[in-house]
Amino acid sequence: MQFPSPYLTITNQLASMGVKPKYITDLDSATTALRATAKFLHGKELRSGGFAPSLAASITDAVSYLPKELGKDLSTVSGWVSASSPNVLNDVRAETMSQWVVNQYPQRRYPAAVIGSSNGAAVHLCAALGIPWLPQTLLVSLRHPVDPDEPKQELEWAKAPAQQLLARNPDLCVYQMHDPNQDRLKVPRVTYFRLKRTRLGTQFQQFLQQNLEPGATLFLLECQYSWLSTQVSDRHFFQFGGKGKLAPDDYFQHSQQIADFLQQNGSQHRYWEPPAPDGRLPESEWGFEGALRDDVEQFARQHGFRVRRIVFDFPQDLSPLVADLYRWWYQERGLPSDRLLVESFVYLQPWWALRLGLVPFWTVFNDRMSAERLNNYLDSAKSYDEIYMTLFSNGLKALGQASIEEWLSILNRARDRGQFIGVNEQTYPGDLASYTRHYTDLKKLEGRYPMPEPLTLQQLDNFLTQAGVSEASAERSRYPVQWIDQHCRV
Repeated sequence: MQFPSPYLTITNQLASMGVKPKYITDLDSATTALRATAKFLHGKELRSGGFAPSLAASITDAVSYLPKELGKDLSTVSGWVSASSPNVLNDVRAETMSQWVVNQYPQRRYPAAVIGSSNGAAVHLCAALGIPWLPQTLLVSLRHPVDPDEPKQELEWAKAPAQQLLARNPDLCVYQMHDPNQDRLKVPRVTYFRLKRTRLGTQFQQFLQQNLEPGATLFLLECQYSWLSTQVSDRHFFQFGGKGKLAPDDYFQHSQQIADFLQQNGSQHRYWEPPAPDGRLPESEWGFEGALRDDVEQFARQHGFRVRRIVFDFPQDLSPLVADLYRWWYQERGLPSDRLLVESFVYLQPWWALRLGLVPFWTVFNDRMSAERLNNYLDSAKSYDEIYMTLFSNGLKALGQASIEEWLSILNRARDRGQFIGVNEQTYPGDLASYTRHYTDLKKLEGRYPMPEPLTLQQLDNFLTQAGVSEASAERSRYPVQWIDQHCRV
C-alpha cells in the first residue's frame, strides 16, 4: 500500500482551512481573480503589498530605478523564488486545489455561481451579482533553467513532469505555456503548467449543492480564445507564445521584428523554432476547455439547476458589456455614471470600484490589442467625464506592447480628467511598484458611495434585454457576447 507523503497530508489539511497549496502560483490571473471575488463577497478590499503597502511600494519603486539589466535579473530571480520545485508534482491534487478554492468563499446561499474561464471583467460581474466564481484553470510554476529561445528543449524536459502530474489527476489537462516575448524575464528559470479541469470534481459539487439556492443558475464562462498549439500526449498540450498584439502565427515566423527583438535582448538566436503545431486549441491562460461543459450540464440536470452559457471569442470581449452593466446600475441607483476605471491584467479592485462609484473596464494586458479594444469601446460609448487607468508592468519592452504615449492618448479622451493610477510614466514598463501603488493610489480618489445590495438575476436580465444581448446577438450587437440558456432542468 502506498501512503500519502507527509507534505500531501499537511497540504490537504491546510487547504481545508483556506490556506493556499504552495504549488499554486500566487501572482497569476486566476489566483488574483479568485481572491478579488472572494474578498468582495466577504465585504473586504483586495489589499496589495502585504501589511505595509506604502513601504512595499517604496522598495519596489527603488528597484525600478536600478540599471535595466540588474532590474531584469531581479525579476527573473523573483520568478524562480515564487515557483516550486518539480518535486511537488507528486503532491499536486485537483481536489486539494478545489478545496482551497471553495474555502475562500463565505458559506451562504447564493442565487447563482460562475464556473469556467479566468476573466477580469467576470470578477466585476460576480461582484455585481454577489456570487462566487469557480476557476477552471490554475497555474503551477516549476523551477527549471532553460534558454528562453529554445522551446523544443523546454518541451522535452516537461514531458516527464507533465505525465507524472497527469497520472495522479485524471480530471486535469496540462496546458504548458512558453512565451519568450512577454514573459521573457520569467521563462529562463520557470516552466508554466496551467491546469484545466475537465470535470467539476467532488469539492466543487459539494460547494454548489450546499451553497446554492434551489433552482439556482450556473453561469458557464466560455472564452473561445484559441492558440496554435502542439498536442504532446492525451492531456498535455504545448503553447508557444501568449495573448497580446502578436498573433499566434507571428511567433512562428522568421521575421525581422523577431530578429531585432532577440538581438536587443542579447540572444544568440535570430528566430524561434518551436515544436510544430497540430492546430488551434484553447489558449492556456484564458481559453475554456469544453470538456467541463458536459459535466456541469449533467450536474445541473441532477440537481435542478439552470445553466446559462456566456460565450465570447476574446478575453476582453466581456469588458464592454460589464462596464455598461455598471453604468446602467449606477443610473438606476441615481449615481453619476461618467467615471471610468481601466484595470490592467491582475490589478483588480471590485470593492473599490463600487465604493468609489467607478465603472470598471478590464484590459487583458499592456499590449496594443488591449489598448485598441479599449479605444473601440470608447468610440461607441457615451463619453466619460473622468478616466482613471492602472497599467501592468512586465519589466521589459516586449513586441506588441503599447507605449506610455498610447495609453496617455486614451486618458486624453476623458472630457474633464484623465489620470493614471499608481503608474510611474518614467519607469514603465519596468514600473514594478505599480503592483502595490495601483491599490494605494486608488484609495486616494475622491468620492464614497454606500455599498449596494447585489443585483438580482431579474435585474441582470432586464439590462441584457435593454442592451439587445441574447443567444443570437453576438454578430449584430455592439457586444460580441452570447448568453445561451441550456434548459438543463429535470
